[in-house]
Amino acid sequence: MRLLTRPLTPPLTLLTLLGAGLAQAQGSSTPATPTATATDVRPAALEMNWTPLKLPNGARAAMLGGSYMVALDEDWGLGPAVYGVAKGSYGGLFTAGVNLQRRWRLGAQTHLAASFYAGAGGGVSSEQVRPGGGFMIRPELSLRTEFNQWYAGVGVAQVRFPSGNIRDTTWALTLGRTDRFLSFSPAESGRPARAGDRTGMGFDEIALSAGLEKPRASRSRTRAGDVLSGRKGKAGADLRQYFGNGSSWWGIEASGAAQGGHDGYMEILANAGQDWPLFSERVRVGGQLSVGLGGGGDLDTGSGWLLRAGPTLRWITPWGPTLRLDAGFMKAPRGHYESSQVRLSLALPLEAASRSLSEPPLESGKVRVQQWYLSLPHFRKMLFKDGSQESVTGLALGMTREFGGPLYGVAQAGSAAFGKAGAYSFGMFGLGLQGPRWSGWRVGAEALAGAAGGGGVAVGSGAAAQAEAWLQWEGRSASDRLRVRVGAGQWRALGGEKHSTPMVNLSLGYAFGALGQ
Repeated sequence: MRLLTRPLTPPLTLLTLLGAGLAQAQGSSTPATPTATATDVRPAALEMNWTPLKLPNGARAAMLGGSYMVALDEDWGLGPAVYGVAKGSYGGLFTAGVNLQRRWRLGAQTHLAASFYAGAGGGVSSEQVRPGGGFMIRPELSLRTEFNQWYAGVGVAQVRFPSGNIRDTTWALTLGRTDRFLSFSPAESGRPARAGDRTGMGFDEIALSAGLEKPRASRSRTRAGDVLSGRKGKAGADLRQYFGNGSSWWGIEASGAAQGGHDGYMEILANAGQDWPLFSERVRVGGQLSVGLGGGGDLDTGSGWLLRAGPTLRWITPWGPTLRLDAGFMKAPRGHYESSQVRLSLALPLEAASRSLSEPPLESGKVRVQQWYLSLPHFRKMLFKDGSQESVTGLALGMTREFGGPLYGVAQAGSAAFGKAGAYSFGMFGLGLQGPRWSGWRVGAEALAGAAGGGGVAVGSGAAAQAEAWLQWEGRSASDRLRVRVGAGQWRALGGEKHSTPMVNLSLGYAFGALGQ
């Protein structure tokens, strides 16, 4: 990806997914071994796409997509991506997956790009508009013009659900910005290290959240027009990057219904906020604005657009983690949904606190290995609401982060790709234990919990959990970044009939070292 050679400070990064990873909050110590430096600097790019669609029933819609790609070499880039309906009456149709792109230089400020996206998801559907098993592909050919660190283009794309009836070839618009991906070798895990800029994807902290949402009965409806009034519980995660001496932030979040009978509801939002000290620099009060897409769970969000605003309160503990309490009012401007909500979050640092300064200084810490992976979980016998039982194969994006020693954190988000549960989606997070590396192999186990639903799968209120033991190949050298993992375990719905099913999981991952505290 030759054109992606201009560094961007601070890095501007964005994910579909997810769902996202965990980080440690540990103090640094005086190095006893040589200090490692981040030597792997790769070009990267953040892209947004707008793709109009004509659906099988003649209705008009459009999908908004986002991807973050890291250069494999001068011509190829690969990374996570997410697409969601943002126009029409099918809000809540999401897919998440990976995007592979090849570029050709045509001139000093012009390039041609061929992209191929593969992902899984679903959401709102009908007899006339069906995502099938949930697997989606999107090939695209586009011509782009560059201006400074930005580029824009127009092209031809096809959106297709091979096992459903959604298929359209259409024009597409692209807006992108260059970035860079700074990392350490995985072989330097645990070593004292330093870096002059943010490592990895450039976020400062990850938070896990749980909250309650109360729809306004006078303004909220199901897709059939019935009144909504009952509360629903939500679980999710968000990533933040701070600036302005740590008083301002931007970030992304993903959450889903975990209680209240709206399983299958999901939202992905971009956030921006500001706060000020209250009696102490560690106790801060402020406000936050959010915009994004959401739907499913039989909620009428119209085209899928959501707006949210409200106050925030956070306590930065002396030990590293941060506690946040947020409230807000949410509205679907093109649908029939309004709600009040409150959320409690535990945030763990990914970078040192001084990274929030406008010009981050040289920071010291320890290298912690982080991993992105693409998984194909196969659930042997999923119970459906109609009483049937069938196998389902999904596609998921995930991220892991070492805490130090054998403990690591893990988060993943995905959807059904093959089977009859095309609108089934899930988001989970948890902890894992891993053994030492031996002749290129490693074993471990992890347990996760979160929200799931949709596609007719019987998950009760939406809460679910899974446990998995795994065997992983990490290459011949400790510095190799490719990871291939096979796992087996059990998935369980925590509500309703509380059924469970065996599962097997095949994952392909990419590992890198990031600077931890």
